[in-house]
Amino acid sequence: MGYDMNETKYSKDLNLKKLTPYGDTLNDGKVQLSFTLPVQNDEQGVEAALILSKKMGFINPIVAESITLDNDFTMYVVYGSTIHTIDYTSIKVEKVESEVMSKKEIEDYIDNNFNRNIVVVGASTGTDAHTVGIDAIMNMKGFAGHYGIERYHNIEAYNMGSQVENEELIKKALEVKADVLLVSQTVTQKDVHIKNLVNLVELLEAENLRDKFIVIVGGPRITHELAKELGFDAGFGPKKYAEDVASFFIQELSKRG
Repeated sequence: MGYDMNETKYSKDLNLKKLTPYGDTLNDGKVQLSFTLPVQNDEQGVEAALILSKKMGFINPIVAESITLDNDFTMYVVYGSTIHTIDYTSIKVEKVESEVMSKKEIEDYIDNNFNRNIVVVGASTGTDAHTVGIDAIMNMKGFAGHYGIERYHNIEAYNMGSQVENEELIKKALEVKADVLLVSQTVTQKDVHIKNLVNLVELLEAENLRDKFIVIVGGPRITHELAKELGFDAGFGPKKYAEDVASFFIQELSKRG
């Protein structure tokens, strides 16, 4: 059972059909939330944060901290219990289904299934100046102990960096006869990443090039479901590494012959 305003005790049984947050006791619904209001850091602002929290379904919320950001902006940290539950068993998530291999397994797979190196071109495209995402997948050093695909002996990786126009990415891919296009999108304000990703697919389709490449996108707000909706072959979000991406595209290339 979830939180009941009329009870002083919580069920100790886990019910995935009525899943609620855990704080101090199972099923107590405890949640910590932070948000900013364009008001001064005073008693009236604290009361505004409490009223807003109650409207969001918090029971007995308290403002644990109020932090002045500027004269007329305050961040509030609120602690309370939510009345809401979810049916965890009903959740369906579309995800990449390929088997994830190790670096050595990927290299062996390429050696055994292809008579050539795999060519990959990647970039942070559009106005996105962040390279941390594309570097994590492509750079030889990789990220968090996971080597990037530049270190794979049978993958030719071309990292074009940041603020690369979609036309330039496509031009480079044709020049080096790429198999795979990797796009990283970090900046997402006002859905600018959506417009940029749609533009890439439209450019490829206009030149009858869409089926020539495996096209993959990654970023903090990217899901596989979103990527597929936008016309990409796969999407990778946070906590994905070179092995995840390379495992997908070599298996996909193998399927396509």
